[in-house]
Amino acid sequence: MTATRKGQLTASPCRFCRPGAWVEQDGITFSAAVPSEENVNLILYPRGKEEIAQEIPFPRQHYTGIVRTMKVEGISPGEYEYNFRIGDRVTVDPAAHVVRGRDVFGDAGPRGEHQVRGGFASEDFDWGEDQVPLAIPYEDVIAYHLHVRGFTKQKNSRVRHKGTFLGLQEKIPYLKELGINQVILMPAYEFDEIMRPAAPEDGPAGTPPLSSALQAPGEKLNFWGYTKGHYFAPKYSYSATKDPVREFKTMVRAFHENGIEVVMEFAFPDPVNAGMVNECLAWWVQEYHVDGFSLFMNQETANTLAGNPILMRTKLISGYFPADSIYQGKREHAMRSLAERNDCFLTTARKLLKGDENQLGDFVARVRYNPENAGVMNYITGHDGFTMMDLVSYDKKHNEANGEQGRDGAACDYSWNCGAEGPTRKRSVLKLRQRQMKNAFAMMLLAQGTPVLLAGDEIGNSQQGNNNPYCHDSELTWVDWSREKTAQDLTDFVRRLIAFRKEHRILHREKALTGGDSLSCGYPDFSCHGSRAWYGDFDYQNRHVGLMYNGSYAGEDTFIYVAYNFHWESRSLALPKLPEGMDWREEINTGDESCCQEPIREKEIEVPGRCIRILVGKKTLPEGKTNGRKNGNTPAVKEKAGSEAPKQEDRIKE
Repeated sequence: MTATRKGQLTASPCRFCRPGAWVEQDGITFSAAVPSEENVNLILYPRGKEEIAQEIPFPRQHYTGIVRTMKVEGISPGEYEYNFRIGDRVTVDPAAHVVRGRDVFGDAGPRGEHQVRGGFASEDFDWGEDQVPLAIPYEDVIAYHLHVRGFTKQKNSRVRHKGTFLGLQEKIPYLKELGINQVILMPAYEFDEIMRPAAPEDGPAGTPPLSSALQAPGEKLNFWGYTKGHYFAPKYSYSATKDPVREFKTMVRAFHENGIEVVMEFAFPDPVNAGMVNECLAWWVQEYHVDGFSLFMNQETANTLAGNPILMRTKLISGYFPADSIYQGKREHAMRSLAERNDCFLTTARKLLKGDENQLGDFVARVRYNPENAGVMNYITGHDGFTMMDLVSYDKKHNEANGEQGRDGAACDYSWNCGAEGPTRKRSVLKLRQRQMKNAFAMMLLAQGTPVLLAGDEIGNSQQGNNNPYCHDSELTWVDWSREKTAQDLTDFVRRLIAFRKEHRILHREKALTGGDSLSCGYPDFSCHGSRAWYGDFDYQNRHVGLMYNGSYAGEDTFIYVAYNFHWESRSLALPKLPEGMDWREEINTGDESCCQEPIREKEIEVPGRCIRILVGKKTLPEGKTNGRKNGNTPAVKEKAGSEAPKQEDRIKE
């Protein structure tokens, strides 16, 4: 029993339950993993201060593995913060639920050994009716990838609490109007954004050279946060109210009330403690109602997470999950909870967008790629690489501001500047860039799988050609909301395209498109067309193709025809004949011309260079007249013996 100014504290050994400090009715339980030969003490501080109020040794005789656990009674969680002293080192509890001392983002001032401290999350939170995850199927998700601070920090963001969880919550109406129903947050757990050089005894410095981001020798800013951190705590400096626990929960609840999922990104560098990762993700699901996680970690360890019962209705996104092997042919739950996140779609789409040869077949394969047991995240831009505007404005990276002599960042972004490097006043170049961005959005939003938009792409946000701005907390990395008015046409296009995708289930099915006529209706679910209907031409030099979707396979009485032309010259594509009583009408055109308002009854359409035209086949007969489903003279693609037309799967390059 030890006396303090606040009264008597009693410490006693107890059984290990879970990592961290847990507030209970009769005290607080602390757990510390330490080698048996080390002494470990609990250091208590008055809240908000670095002076030691109490230091209590953990009992040496009580272990669970190498974890020592004790309960301290008579302690008020609202009055104290804590650290551990292991041997002669003061360390923050890696499982602390709150971390204080990094209250100001980017503060590179000197730190004392007691400046960063653990805190307690003890108060209850009223979740109301938010008791189960939204569980939006991957095929119905429109994801939006953002940095909590960078999304609203810019002066024109029109939010009150800039750069915080609360500021992000203020942007919900904007995201909802755009059509977003999932946000993916770059690391929002507690991490040290000041990368400091390794100690001399540890060998060479573990950080890159100094850049203009900081002015202390050997230090560099980590704006992104893909690093080891205190994984159980929301980032304190992203909190406007200085109560990150309540503010994060309030934000999640508000997103859920508006039908938007919250997915968090976590980086777990090797060596990975699989038990800790399981505990961490379960903690965020149970305590913060998070809907999923995008994981940057050892894939073998990530695969084991799929077997955690607590996470089986939580989205897990990684480079590639061998879902068929994990489930061994049978999922234990109906929802596809796993998804792959890799650059396959990005690379193919970018190459074709700028007009590279021999990409058409691979692109069509990616457009229809839709695994049975896992989702697939399709993106063309991300935090690592060019923004959408920079993708069509720069041929090469411009990373000089990083202070690394341009050696950092990807060597090739498969980009094209449309005729001028960087900012320009040439109207022809600006017009082409606008069209190319629309083309890129259409490629992504018309593909099966889950489209992932990078925050700010819909308003033409630029990072001045920097494809690796991880060390900048400035206008360079903050979304530039001053572009909203000038980018209204692009934003409206993205909003309309998202609505079009949602309207037509055939564009986002749960199951893969087969290219066969399983309904025996005379039309397959998916078909490719070139200069001849029903025959997609994937020769090396071709950059144009027509893709037709039969809405009958999604309960719709419509057809959709997407005419892609990534050549710089106009190309003609054959139009399949529709059933009697239906006509093609143009719905969306990425070119400069307005959409054709009249029915299109020709056998082919002209697609201007670097343009995508989207047609919808609908009924046009007077009410009451029978609308037969006849093919006329158009050969149908059927999975029947003796069919004259080849199966589409034989025509598509896999």
